[in-house]
Amino acid sequence: MATGELEADERELRALADELGRRYPEAASDRIAVVDVGRQCLHLIERGNLLKRYAVSTAARGIGQREGSFQTPAGVFRVSEKFGADAPAGMVFKGRRATGEIAAVLSDPHDPAENDLVTTRILWLDGMQPGYNRGGDVDTHARYIYIHGTPEEGRIGTPASHGCVRMRNDDVADLFERLPENSLVCILPGDAPLGEIPGPRPGASG
Repeated sequence: MATGELEADERELRALADELGRRYPEAASDRIAVVDVGRQCLHLIERGNLLKRYAVSTAARGIGQREGSFQTPAGVFRVSEKFGADAPAGMVFKGRRATGEIAAVLSDPHDPAENDLVTTRILWLDGMQPGYNRGGDVDTHARYIYIHGTPEEGRIGTPASHGCVRMRNDDVADLFERLPENSLVCILPGDAPLGEIPGPRPGASG
């Protein structure tokens, strides 16, 4: 990415973080995670400054709010709970409990895992926008949408998940330490300006 583009992105992200903090004072805003689906990356912002950028993998089926869609929801969320502190890299979780199994990392993007495994760390997202990603059949928390590690590291940087935001195992462990519970997370669909907060359109539901 060119220096000019990077600087423009940082200005938009700073403005976005400021606006999110104003709109959602009930959630922590010292550090905010912004998932850019278009670029398949997660920006970690601290007090308006870009602290770190990670590659991610969102849903293969694109953006969508509804239960059963296997799509990644857009909008504003908070980290409701975190699981996996001190677990070794690659630890497999089922029902947010460590199984004792360590998954083998797959570095070839054409070599998918047999199962959709959740590994290393879990940050469970809770929607902040009623009727859009909270409540009813669009409830993000009830859909079990996480930021989590994956054995399919070769597919990071491309849409490949079943709805969650996947990260490399070392990266999700790093994010886990940096992003506290109740922190804001904003998932941008990639078809709008970087600084625009997604939400329901007038007259739309879900």
